[in-house]
Amino acid sequence: MNQISKIPLTNYYPLPLYKYQPQTILLHFNINHYCSKLFIFEIFNYFKLSKKMAIILDDEAPIHGDVLEVILSHVPLVDLVPASCVSKSWSRAITSSLRCFNKPKPWLIIHTQCTRSPYDISVHAYDPRSHVWLEISQPSIKYVSALRSSHSNLLYMLSPSKLSFSFDPMNVTWHHVDAPRVWRTDPIVAHVAGSIIIAGGTCDFEDDPLAVEIYNMETRTWETCESMPAILKDSAASTWLSIATTGDKLIVAEKFTGVTHCFDPKTKNWAGPYELRADPQIFYSIIGFSNDRLILIGMIGDAENVTGVKIWKVNTENFECEKMGEMPPALIKKLKSETFGVFSVSVCLAGDYAYMYKSSEMAEEIVGWEFKNGGGLRWWSMNNAAAGDGNRSERVVFTCSVIGLPDLQRAVSLENRKIAVKL
Repeated sequence: MNQISKIPLTNYYPLPLYKYQPQTILLHFNINHYCSKLFIFEIFNYFKLSKKMAIILDDEAPIHGDVLEVILSHVPLVDLVPASCVSKSWSRAITSSLRCFNKPKPWLIIHTQCTRSPYDISVHAYDPRSHVWLEISQPSIKYVSALRSSHSNLLYMLSPSKLSFSFDPMNVTWHHVDAPRVWRTDPIVAHVAGSIIIAGGTCDFEDDPLAVEIYNMETRTWETCESMPAILKDSAASTWLSIATTGDKLIVAEKFTGVTHCFDPKTKNWAGPYELRADPQIFYSIIGFSNDRLILIGMIGDAENVTGVKIWKVNTENFECEKMGEMPPALIKKLKSETFGVFSVSVCLAGDYAYMYKSSEMAEEIVGWEFKNGGGLRWWSMNNAAAGDGNRSERVVFTCSVIGLPDLQRAVSLENRKIAVKL
């Protein structure tokens, strides 16, 4: 340790150690030297000191109670995985810190699939709790077709012979099953109450363009259901429909008209139509669901001149809308694609967070907001750290999930899977 110099800090907020060389790592002892333990552990983590050394140093500078928990609240969530293995007291302190001081927040996860064999998928994630981007290395996923996403956290690949899908928070587990009976090219796909619902998007030669099938994950069989409402005949594809899933229903809304229907996988029946037009000036809208809230995002004006983007909370019983906020004008222009305008805009929601982005390309910036406890929205935008790693020929897919420490512990315990802060 004599190679590490002590450099004073004005406060105890931990700086990322990857910004320093090992010989200039900070070991300041502000607030009765309690922060030294955090930096000792970060040295252990970033510079591969042994766990035995970390524990010895830990015993020499014990930290207990709220002080340790506050310090740990500033450590990136991914770094708390090895920290939880240092000792039982540290594991308890981390659990308490995540519960009381800095809770896990939904990650935005960006999956980039190469369009050429072997169709490798690279993954980046943004953790708003820690304000860091991460690179996720993982084993190759067996290629079935182009990677797609649906209603925030479902990933899937569909071919005429196979359906592969994943819906756990970090998409660690993939399910591979036979394809539905009807051949489809652009269906809506949803995971609701232990079933995978596939509707519409059929090939031209199929008899029923509104066909609906359900894959029951318990019985591992496909079931045919009532077709989509006839009013959706000309728009029964994911290109024209926006979807959201509650705990027990699928909600489908036309992006241009706001005509909305609900599907119950238990009764296998459709309900509606409902008119989801909270403002007569809306020309394009998308929906999402999180934290027991159905959210409507409506664009005001026209395709050439978007004058506003408004957010409403929708009552799922009567589909009445309550306005929650409006996007600052400076952020609206960040969503417009040169090729597709605003029609490529998509949204991912999880917990109290939402992210909007251009789904047609690798966006340089992403717009986000948080649903505040007292009402209203907190807006921001951020640079997309994944944008510089790919090229325009790659397929980009976004998901969003609440990631907790158990999810990370499970992910990093698997073979050939690593998660690291992106430098």
